[in-house]
Amino acid sequence: MRSFMFVCILSLTLVNCQRPPSSANSSINLFNGNDLNGWHIDVPEMDTNKNAISPFLIRNHELISMGIPNGHIITDAKYKDYTLEVEYRFVGKPGNCGVLVHASTPRILYKMFPKSIEVQMMHQNAGDFWCIGENISVVDMEKRRGKKEDWGVTEGKERRILNLTDGSEKPLGEWNKMKIICKGNSIKVWVNDILVNDGFDCTASEGQIALQAEGAEVAFRKVVLYRN
Repeated sequence: MRSFMFVCILSLTLVNCQRPPSSANSSINLFNGNDLNGWHIDVPEMDTNKNAISPFLIRNHELISMGIPNGHIITDAKYKDYTLEVEYRFVGKPGNCGVLVHASTPRILYKMFPKSIEVQMMHQNAGDFWCIGENISVVDMEKRRGKKEDWGVTEGKERRILNLTDGSEKPLGEWNKMKIICKGNSIKVWVNDILVNDGFDCTASEGQIALQAEGAEVAFRKVVLYRN
């Protein structure tokens, strides 16, 4: 009986270790529900096409990424050592989007996206890392990224690092919760309270935060940063 109880306690401890820590520190609402104050839009097509319309707008107190034309919306300020909580959903068809953390040099990938680490939101792939000019390590690196000789942080290289588990996302159209903890050179990600990625030795530890427009309509109702 004593051995059985020890196993149960150990199992519960391991499960709890996977849960995201609570965000009890001071918070900053990066999106205030009314306007895009504190952000600026970077959509390359808008540089040359006078008829191009920004893919980012406010609707019903939600920040909407219409997905087209491709680009991103990025904070004016830089941040370091924080917890970011985002609530999002795909409005119509499933598709692609992502949160970029530690963003810096503009348009280094496809002459569009800034140097950063992308935390993937693509439907059924939430929590993958994509390296954009920066790099990050995880356990089982070759299993989750491919052959070492193919790794890289630019076009044509293996930039994707698979998440730890699938099945963390809610059914299409429902709201998902994503928590990203950036501390020093580590980045941990939870989707709906499930740990989906745990990276270390990141080549950046601070920068701006961006949300992508990447082909699909996505609604954001919460983008809150907590100081670690």
